[in-house]
Order: sequence, then structure tokens, then C-alpha cells
Amino acid sequence: MAKLKALLHNRNFIFLLATVSGLLTDKAAPWTEPLIMPGLAVVMTVSTLNIPNRTFRSAPTMIMPAFLGSAMNYLVLSGVILILTRLMIQEPSLRAGFVLIAAVPPAVAVIPFTSILKGNEYFTLFSTIGAYLVALVILPLMAYFFLGIENIDPMRLVVITGELILLPIIISRVLLFKGWHKPIVPFKGLITDWSFFLIIYTIVGLNRQIIMGNPALILPVATLAFLSIFVLGYLIDTVGRLIRVERKTLISLTLLGTLKNYGLSGGLALIFFNREASLPSAICSIFLIFFIIWMDYRQKRSKPVII
Repeated sequence: MAKLKALLHNRNFIFLLATVSGLLTDKAAPWTEPLIMPGLAVVMTVSTLNIPNRTFRSAPTMIMPAFLGSAMNYLVLSGVILILTRLMIQEPSLRAGFVLIAAVPPAVAVIPFTSILKGNEYFTLFSTIGAYLVALVILPLMAYFFLGIENIDPMRLVVITGELILLPIIISRVLLFKGWHKPIVPFKGLITDWSFFLIIYTIVGLNRQIIMGNPALILPVATLAFLSIFVLGYLIDTVGRLIRVERKTLISLTLLGTLKNYGLSGGLALIFFNREASLPSAICSIFLIFFIIWMDYRQKRSKPVII
């Protein structure tokens, strides 16, 4: 019983269980799909409880994180994805899928993942907000110039930003102000991990048929996903350690430089192209999960950098 309880509290086990469950069966995924947005909102609210209210009172200190976060996600990550796509991917639908990944902003989950990995939550929060504001311009422009898509509505990004970033921040401020956060804090880890179980299962389950039904296309897509997430993440972390970037901030930069909003890119692929074009987003979503598990494992076994 004690071992079972320990497993049910083990983040990596929970994430792996969600991934395997989604690959084995997709029966419940259509039912849990409507819970993805509320689940992310809950995770975001709980994760931002660590950020004190005074953080939001100094506007100038928000500018640098916003700039660096946008640079990491668009100049570094998008640049690598576009270069690798040109070199490795021949199938037009798959190319379109990767271009859409390059065009979208970072995964909203970088904020709770930063909390999980004990990174710089303040830095990640304002970096993500900055990247989403930049995406209002970058996403339609990239879709038009690279893919010829003229009618991507930037309002979709505005809605996502409001529902998954601004609203949870407001709710967390109210919880802190009223003192209602105190009974929640001891269960933050469990709430976050099992909310992610629901989200991960649903994402993998919804894409199960695409993944299982296209084995010939998996290898180049998986290779590019591995290079743009694992290898690029390792390089960012290694360079950051060499130039002695503060450890918490380096975790944030690594996440912002490796993770995209694969849900948004996959949805756009289905709207403007076909299921095949959404395959890169589905595969990258799975690699994202294993990357977080790997970062968590690596961090626990590495010594902190002392500046």
C-alpha cells in the first residue's frame, strides 16, 4: 500500500501512466477533451500562487523577461524548427505542420512546468505573456508568407491568453489577498500532477489514431521532434551553465527555447490542411512530456550552479 501511494505521488510515474494510457486507448479522450482548458486554468492558478502580488507592481522589470522569452521561443526555437524542416522533411503536409509549430507561441504549460522544475516563475510568466503578444503579429505573418494562409484570426490568441494566463493570475491574486490559498498549498503538487494526467492523456488519446495510423511517417517527424526539443534543450542548458546563467532562470530559458503550443498548432493544421499535417504536433506533444520527465530526473541529480 505504501509503495502504491508513493507511485500515485510520483510525478514521472503519473506522466508516463497518462502517456501509455492515451496510446493504449482513446475511448475516454472525447469525453475529457472539454476538460483540457479548465484543467490548464487550474494548473496555472495553482502554479502562480508562488508569485507575490508585489511582482506585478514594477512594469519595467517585466520588459526584459518578455524580450528574452520571445527571442528564445521565436528566434532560437522557431529558427531551428524551420531549418530542420527544410533539411529533413519532404512531405508537404508534414512541412506545413512544422511551419505552424514554428509560428505559434510557447506552450502555456511552460509556466506550471517552471513551477514543477523549480525554475524562475516570475521570469517565465512575463516571458510567456510577451511571447503571446508577439505571436499576435508573428503567427499570421508566418502563416501567410510560408503557407499562403490569409485568414488566421489573431483573436484566438487573445482568447487563449485571457483564459489561460490572465484569468488564472487574477484568481490567484484573489486567493492570496483573501488568504484562501493556505489550504490549497499543501496539495499543490497533487493538483498539478493529476491535472496534467488528464491533459496528457487527452492530448495523446485524441492523436492516437494519427500516431498509430502513420508508422511510415513517424521516423522523420520523431527525429525532428527529438532534435528540436531534447537536443536543443540540452544545448541551451549546457551553454547556460558555461556562461553561468543563474540556475532558475536557465530552467525557464530552456523551457521557453524548446516548447511550443502544440495544441494550437495541431488545431490550425486540422483547420487549414489535414490530419497528416497535425502529426508533427501530436508527436511533439509526446516528446514534450518525456522532456519534462528527463529535465526533472536530470535536475534531481545535478548540483546547483553557484554564482
